[in-house]
Amino acid sequence: MNSLKEYAKIVGEDKIEALKELSEELQGIKMLELSSTRYGGGVAEMLNSSVPFLNMIGIKDDWNVIRGNKKFFEVTKSLHNLLQGKKDLLTEEMVNTYNSCIKENIEANIIDEDYDVVFVHDPQPLALARELRKPDQKWFWRCHIDIDEDAFTRNKRLWDFISYWADSFDAVIFSAAYFVVSRWPLPKFIIPPFIDPLSDKNVELREEKIEKTLEKYDINRDKPIISQIGRFDRWKDPVGAISIYKEVKRREDCQLIIAGGMASDDPEGEGVLKEVKRKAKGDDDIHILVLPNLSNFEINAIQRGSDVIMQNSVKEGFGLTVTEALWKCKPVITRPVGGIMLQIKDGINGFLISDAKEGADKIIYLLRNPNKRELMGNKGKRYVKDHFLLPERIHDLLLAIKIINQYKIPIESIISFHPWFKLSKRVW
Repeated sequence: MNSLKEYAKIVGEDKIEALKELSEELQGIKMLELSSTRYGGGVAEMLNSSVPFLNMIGIKDDWNVIRGNKKFFEVTKSLHNLLQGKKDLLTEEMVNTYNSCIKENIEANIIDEDYDVVFVHDPQPLALARELRKPDQKWFWRCHIDIDEDAFTRNKRLWDFISYWADSFDAVIFSAAYFVVSRWPLPKFIIPPFIDPLSDKNVELREEKIEKTLEKYDINRDKPIISQIGRFDRWKDPVGAISIYKEVKRREDCQLIIAGGMASDDPEGEGVLKEVKRKAKGDDDIHILVLPNLSNFEINAIQRGSDVIMQNSVKEGFGLTVTEALWKCKPVITRPVGGIMLQIKDGINGFLISDAKEGADKIIYLLRNPNKRELMGNKGKRYVKDHFLLPERIHDLLLAIKIINQYKIPIESIISFHPWFKLSKRVW
């Protein structure tokens, strides 16, 4: 584990000192994280860094993962899609499947110690609060997804289902102001996600390591590299990313890397991968890399070896792959969705696009203007340094715990520690 001194070199001594002071105030508390998978996706990415980091600064933090069969994760994926605005039904059978799996986790003693604070990540373990919380505990729901509040208006059953379980929490944490579900009778915190600048995925790499990694996948740099990194997920639209690349290819010789893995809690991944392969068929300049879990070094090298990075998501909770790319001084071509809008300022550190032609135009502009590409990339890294690094956001989480522990917060409260509090689609 990296020391606080190493983080201080990046974020500054003052921020580390503030974190140390706050952690000393909370010494002795025991925390638990509950999520649905240890690998794959942004939640696992953050917890793999934050849990050891919290323990290093003296806050005991454990991490348990709920168990579920394929049917359960099909239901929770459908639930995720409904919350993000997909027009579909929440059936009685789905509810029964969800409840049955939650009951199995309770019987399996998923919480086997006494904890002071419990963080539940996303909808999969949501019901555990009502069933397992003790009177002296504080429970936070960390909602990482791009909730479409209109979905609750369209689908009363969805609203009744989620609110029944959510009402058992002391507070909910959203990634951005425009994700806040104002009708929930809970105090609400706005705390964006983060990356760990010293993790294998984000640490600086020597050029020869980048070259060796690309060679490992038979990729040379004789032509510009465009890449999209992320799970094989329809919301991330890797098939659409290939369409953008093909539009670029008609005017500028280049190659595309689509690299990602499978999350154990997402049963749709294999089907999306098949669609990607069909779309790429016949083009040797498209490199589809299905990476195993913990391929963090490889992803780091691919991102650093790319000239331009895309994130063609049509829905996105936050988009840590965007954060990672910006940290590596890469301008990002992406859509104005979810937490991406908290990260990309159009024309400054990337471009927000509405269709394939516009995406291709912006990529070609960056490929033909390396000085502009470098300037935008440097601005992107600086913005991530100021807003989305592990130590500061851990400070926010600890401050939220302190507030909930010490004060009775009105249920209509929305608490933000930084100037991304505006309830609008733009936060600049």
